[in-house]
Amino acid sequence: MRRGCIIAASVIVLGVIVLSLYLFRPHWLVALPARLSPQVVFQVRTSQPVVALSVDDGPDEATTPEILDVLRRHGARATFFLFTSRVAGNEDLVDDALKDKHELGNHLATDKASILLDAEDFERQLLASHATLSQFAKVRLFRPGSAWYSRRMLDTLTRHGYRCVLGSLYPFDPQTRSASFAASYVLSNVRPGAIIVLHDRGARGSRTTAVLSMILPELQRRGYRVVTVSELLELAAD
Repeated sequence: MRRGCIIAASVIVLGVIVLSLYLFRPHWLVALPARLSPQVVFQVRTSQPVVALSVDDGPDEATTPEILDVLRRHGARATFFLFTSRVAGNEDLVDDALKDKHELGNHLATDKASILLDAEDFERQLLASHATLSQFAKVRLFRPGSAWYSRRMLDTLTRHGYRCVLGSLYPFDPQTRSASFAASYVLSNVRPGAIIVLHDRGARGSRTTAVLSMILPELQRRGYRVVTVSELLELAAD
C-alpha cells in the first residue's frame, strides 16, 4: 500500500510539473518544437514589439462580425484560418475581413484532425479548400486540424507552396469558458514574435471577442503591434 501511495504521489507531482511548464511556458520550452520541426512556424525571432494574431474555425455569421469589430476598434489585424465548408453563405464576412486588411489561412473544410487523413485525401482536401479560398485572396498558410502534423503532410504542403503555422500562445480557449483566464494567459506569456491562437464560431467566437477586448488595449499600452502571420514572418530575424 505504501508503494502504491508513493507511485500515486509521484504521478501527481509529475503532472503538476508538466502542467506548470505548459502554463508558465519558459522560453526554451516554446522554442523546442521549432527546433525539432523547422518547416513549421510556431513563433518568429524578432526584437520588435510585434505579435501575430490568428483566429481559427470561422466564418460564423453571428460571431465573426463581433471579432472584426473589436479588431477594427483597436487597429489590430489577424490571420483567419477558415473552415471552407462554412464559407458558402458567409462570403460577405470573408470580404469584410479582407477589406480590413486581415489575412486568410487554410484550415481545410471541417473540424477534424488532419493527421488522420491518408495522403491522398489530405492532398485532395488541401487543394479543394485552396480552390475555395483562392476566389478571395492568395492563400499560402495552413493550420492542421487539432494541431497535429506529420512529415508526409509537411512534404505535401511544401509541394503546393504552403507553410504550416501553429503558434506559441494557445490559451485553452476551446477548453475553458473563462475569457479572463485566456486573456491573463496571453498577457502573462506574450513576447515579441509570438503567434496567438484563438477561435471563432458559437460560444468560442463570443469568448474570443471578450478576450480581444481585454488583451488588445493592454498590448497597445505595452507598445505591441498586432499583425497577421505573414506580416510577422516578414520581420523574422530583423
